[in-house]
Amino acid sequence: MSFRSHKLINADDTLFIFIDHQPQMAFGVTSIDRQTLKNNTVALAKAAKLFGVPIILTAVETESFSGYIWPELLDVVQQKPIERTSMNLWDSDELVAQVKASGKKKLVIAALWTEACLLFPTLCAIEEGFEIYIVTDASGGTSQEAHDAAVRRMEQAGAQSLTTINALLELQRDWAHRDTYNGVMDIVREHLGAYGMGVDYAYTMVHKAPQRGAFPHEAPHPEGH
Repeated sequence: MSFRSHKLINADDTLFIFIDHQPQMAFGVTSIDRQTLKNNTVALAKAAKLFGVPIILTAVETESFSGYIWPELLDVVQQKPIERTSMNLWDSDELVAQVKASGKKKLVIAALWTEACLLFPTLCAIEEGFEIYIVTDASGGTSQEAHDAAVRRMEQAGAQSLTTINALLELQRDWAHRDTYNGVMDIVREHLGAYGMGVDYAYTMVHKAPQRGAFPHEAPHPEGH
C-alpha cells in the first residue's frame, strides 16, 4: 500500500484550476515555447481527468479580448468555464464558492499569465488557508524575468512549484496501481517527449507490443537478421 503523505498531492484531496488558457493570453507568453505550454496544459488536464480530480476552468474577457479557450483543453475538460473581468480570479464569487464547496484544501493551479492571473489568486488563496501548488510549465509569463519573479514571490508566500510530469507521477506514485497505469502511459507517450519516446521503444522493441499508430511502421527484414 502506498504511504499517504499529506505533503504530496492526492487524487481525493486536490482540486485543479486552469486559468485563462486562451489565444490572446498565449500570444503574450515568452517564458516558454507556446506549443510546449499547450502540450503540458492538455497533459495536466488529462492527468486530472484520469485520476478523477475535480477541475475548474476559467476564462477572462473572452469575446472582447482573450478569445475562446484552446479547443484541445476544452475537449478534455468538457465544462463551461467561469467567465470574469478581473485579472484576479479570487475576485469571482462564483469561483470562490465552487472552490470552498469542493471541500478541497489543496489547489493545483496553472494560468496565463504567471505574473498576474496565477500570482494574484495564489496569494489570496494562501491568505485564506489553502495549500497551493503552481504548475510552472503549464503557465507562462510575458517575459522570463516576469515569470521567474512571480514564481519566487509565490514560493516565498508558501506556494509549492510543480511541473506537469511531476503532477502526473505524484498522482500515480506506484506502478502497481494498474487501474490508472495504462492511462498514465497514454499521457506519457502522447505528451511527454523523450520519456514517451522511450516508453514506445520499450513497449514495441523490448516487450514486442504492437505499435500504437493507426499506420504502423513496416520495417524490412534483411536476410540473415
